[in-house]
Amino acid sequence: MARLRDWVDIPPVWLAGCLCLAWSQSRLLPWPAPGGPAVQLLAGLLVGGGAILAVLAIDEMRRQKTTVIPHRAPAALVQSGIFRRSRNPVYLGDLLILAGFCLFWGAWLALPLVPLLFWILTDRFVLPEEARLSETFGRAFEAYCARTRRWI
Repeated sequence: MARLRDWVDIPPVWLAGCLCLAWSQSRLLPWPAPGGPAVQLLAGLLVGGGAILAVLAIDEMRRQKTTVIPHRAPAALVQSGIFRRSRNPVYLGDLLILAGFCLFWGAWLALPLVPLLFWILTDRFVLPEEARLSETFGRAFEAYCARTRRWI
């Protein structure tokens, strides 16, 4: 059962679920709201920026030879690359991607999914990961937390 959880209860699945809800809202319950080139540009910047953050973070984790699967024990405390700026750049990327697609699709009523996903990511992944990192790396992790913000 734990192996199934490793592949189902992961942030990309939660992000995909939120994206499906946002897209569905935009199609089934369209809401008139401002649009135009400025909103589309902002949407593209959010989605693109989120994707870049996630790719940079995953690449750095692979270079450090540690897992990207949230429920697994870390092999290394990654503090280099994008992790110098944020302790959770992949999750931050997920939030930016969701916000960007909500804007792109005009899914204004789905925007509350962004803080909902933030809560889910924090509760289900960030806090347990930080507990594992603290247990595994002790003072090194505490020092990392002191100099690097959790999100931005």
